[in-house]
Amino acid sequence: MKYLIIGLGNPGLEYYNTRHNIGFRVLDFLAGKSGISFSDKRYGFRAEYKTRGRTLILVKPTTFMNLSGKAVNYYLQKEKVPLENLMIIVDDIALPFGTIRIKSKGGSGGHNGLQNIEQILGGNYNRLRFGIGNEYHQGQQVNYVLGEWDEQEKQNLSKRIEIAAEAIEKFPILGIERTMNYYNNK
Repeated sequence: MKYLIIGLGNPGLEYYNTRHNIGFRVLDFLAGKSGISFSDKRYGFRAEYKTRGRTLILVKPTTFMNLSGKAVNYYLQKEKVPLENLMIIVDDIALPFGTIRIKSKGGSGGHNGLQNIEQILGGNYNRLRFGIGNEYHQGQQVNYVLGEWDEQEKQNLSKRIEIAAEAIEKFPILGIERTMNYYNNK
């Protein structure tokens, strides 16, 4: 059984430590923990590992955030993964820092990456929203999401990334409903 796990972000070192790239950070943690590495492939960096009879395909799109749907659709088709086995990891300004919310469907919440995915796939796909907070002044949202974590956030970031990665690993085993029930309150 195959599962496609897509971490949203923007390619390039200048974006790596930004709030918007939490999807990349979660996948990098998961790959490091599993002893696997990413290869530069079409539309993204790809890694794969097996756990409990399931194959997890991890992808960090290189299409930039606003065109994430192109990479998601490509890998769904190429890997022949059913839509219910897709999980998107995304930052969310509507959630306090470090909060994890897993959903099986929903809207984009104004997130450009999710909007592009929904234009291509519709809104019925699994997502893990990682709260980045909204500590910015009016008109400063872009600077905030593309800004680096502050010192207080950095102190707790690793632990929250670890919990998000754990939820991703449990998703293929527990299913979406049980994963939501367990991790949405953690």
